[in-house]
Amino acid sequence: MGAMEDVAQKRDAGRARARAIPRWLALAAAVLVGLLLGAGVFTLAYAGGLSYLSNDPEACINCHIMNEQYDGWVKGPHRSVATCNDCHVPHPLVSKYLGKARNGWHHSSAFTLQDFDEPIRIKPGNAAALRRNCRACHRDLVADITGHYGSDEEGPDCTHCHRDVGHGPTR
Repeated sequence: MGAMEDVAQKRDAGRARARAIPRWLALAAAVLVGLLLGAGVFTLAYAGGLSYLSNDPEACINCHIMNEQYDGWVKGPHRSVATCNDCHVPHPLVSKYLGKARNGWHHSSAFTLQDFDEPIRIKPGNAAALRRNCRACHRDLVADITGHYGSDEEGPDCTHCHRDVGHGPTR
C-alpha cells in the first residue's frame, strides 16, 4: 500500500502544480496592479482629484481650460448665491456624485487626450441639469413661462436668453 500511496500523492501534487499559477506570473500581476494603482493615486493627487468632491468652485480651475468660466462666475451675479455645483450637477445626493463622477471622467479624459471643443461646450445631459436647477431656484419667477409648456422639462432653455448670467460677461 505504501508504494500506491506514494504514486497517488505524486500524481495529486503534479496536478496541483499544473493548476497553480506560476509564481512569476503572480508576481508580475502584483507588480502590474501596484504600478497601475500607484499611477492612479499619483494622478489623482497631482490633479487635485479629491477637490472635485467638494463644493469649492476653485476645483473647477484645476484644469486651466475652465479659467474663463471661473473668471466669468467671479464677476457674474450668481457668485454670492451659487457655486458651480448648484447649477451644473443634480441636487439629490446620489445623482450629484454620479454626475460629478461622470463629469470628472469626461473632463479628465478630454483634457488628457486634448479632445475638447474650444470654447468649451456644455453636454446635453449637463444642459438638462442646468435647466432644472435654474428653474428650481427661480421657480416663482419663471412659473408663468414654464406653465405654458406643460412641464418643467419643456420650453426654452434659460441660457438661450440669459447666456452670460452664470458666468458673467465673456471676454
